[in-house]
Amino acid sequence: MHRSLIVLASALLLALGGCGLLPESTDETIGWSAQRLYGEAKDAMADRNWSKAVKYFEKLEARYPYGRFAQQAQLEIAYAQWKDSERALALAAADRFIKLYPNHPSVDYAYYLKGLINFNELSGLLTWITSPDMTDRDPKSTREAFEAFKEVATRFPESKYAEDSAARMRYLVNALASHEVHVAKYYMKRSAYLAAANRVQYAIQNYPQAPATEEALFILVKAYDALGMPELRDGAERVMRTNFPNSDYYKPGGPKKDIPWWRIWDPDW
Repeated sequence: MHRSLIVLASALLLALGGCGLLPESTDETIGWSAQRLYGEAKDAMADRNWSKAVKYFEKLEARYPYGRFAQQAQLEIAYAQWKDSERALALAAADRFIKLYPNHPSVDYAYYLKGLINFNELSGLLTWITSPDMTDRDPKSTREAFEAFKEVATRFPESKYAEDSAARMRYLVNALASHEVHVAKYYMKRSAYLAAANRVQYAIQNYPQAPATEEALFILVKAYDALGMPELRDGAERVMRTNFPNSDYYKPGGPKKDIPWWRIWDPDW
């Protein structure tokens, strides 16, 4: 009787397996060493098979969480997820590495990678700049990219990523300042002069070296004049004339008698 039950159970299992009702063990990585998992994952990355690479790296982390390969796997996961258009997951992986290994020799790369992931979102910023309504836009990813690159450039000046980080910071400063100026122009055209003044003040204070600072000061003069604040208007004009004595915003034709130059200029500039 016992023997018959065993035979019956075996037959039933075979039948269920043949019908696809039982899962099959298809994990080819069972028994792989940490080194092999890492190597296979890197090969997948070389083939641009990002999802496969992430799968292998995650298995490596799960099975060998304390080895050197597991630490490096976290960085590799962040990169592979970024390339696989999984931006949020990539940022989370990079942040996790920074939190767990703040003194790791590759932590500069983790910050640099965070900067690159957010920098990749700049196409969105360009859309904001050309958008007719920009009051509800906030270039958050651009600011986060700037902060990440700043970490690399200031905390790791000897890093091989420091020079590129500094160059990207300069670009981002210009982009962020231009965004504030465009928003301020939107407010000016809608007679929201105080809001415009606040936006350009922010740009001037936070991005003083950006080329957009010249236009920001011009808007600030016009905004204070429209608000009926002559002392603040005159102060802003002095700052502008000191820093941009040959500004094109003083044109066309230069100041005319009894007519302030900021009222001569095309209001749509």
